[in-house]
Amino acid sequence: MPEKINIRGVLFDNVNFEEAVTVLTDNLKNGKQTALCTPNSEIVQACIENNDLYEIVNSADLIIPDGIGVVKAGRILGTPFKGGKVAGCEVGEELIKRLAGTSHGVYFLGGKPGVAEDARDRLQEKYPGWTCAGCGDGYFKKEGEENDAVIEKINASGAEVLYVCFGCPAQEKWIYANRSRLPDVKLLLGLGGSLDVYGGHVKRAPKVFIRLGLEWFYRLISDPKRIGRMMKLPKFYFGTWVYKFRKK
Repeated sequence: MPEKINIRGVLFDNVNFEEAVTVLTDNLKNGKQTALCTPNSEIVQACIENNDLYEIVNSADLIIPDGIGVVKAGRILGTPFKGGKVAGCEVGEELIKRLAGTSHGVYFLGGKPGVAEDARDRLQEKYPGWTCAGCGDGYFKKEGEENDAVIEKINASGAEVLYVCFGCPAQEKWIYANRSRLPDVKLLLGLGGSLDVYGGHVKRAPKVFIRLGLEWFYRLISDPKRIGRMMKLPKFYFGTWVYKFRKK
């Protein structure tokens, strides 16, 4: 099992990109149900502010550092990540690439109506030969009859891989509450806005922004309405320095 790194109470796996993908493909091959969580600093800060989220996030079987803020926090706390940032969106796409030519069915769940289908179509064009078992949007009540109907549809599809893209913490809460009801689904992947990216509805930051750790800044200038959410980033960063010195 990978080494764990504790970042403000969230127990990340110290894996690089290739190791993260290999864990998922190996567990799928071996029939081991695995939930993936991809926290960034915003999500860790949410756990700090709402401690009930710790149990939900830490219940995932694989937790990868999907944010430069988390990577910087690892350095601040003296527990650096060997692989740096491991982007969940890229892990999800690489998994599709590796599933081409296999019989493992994939189900896309999340986004506005039509987004999952767009993601399917573009990824099938890019990586021919993988099996889409079904698609569904994220606009349903996450409890009660509507949720039961979604669970029934996924189970009937024969899907073994489920992309759950509601955003955090909704997707983590849903996986936590429903994974036992999806016995044939071996990979449950909480991947935020990945379907919007795959479907061409949202553009990822240019590579230079990603390389410089400024993907968050590109998102902000692309969508200034995110300013409220982005305020959690400096709060987390400076809070981590305070946390470090209080521990001494």
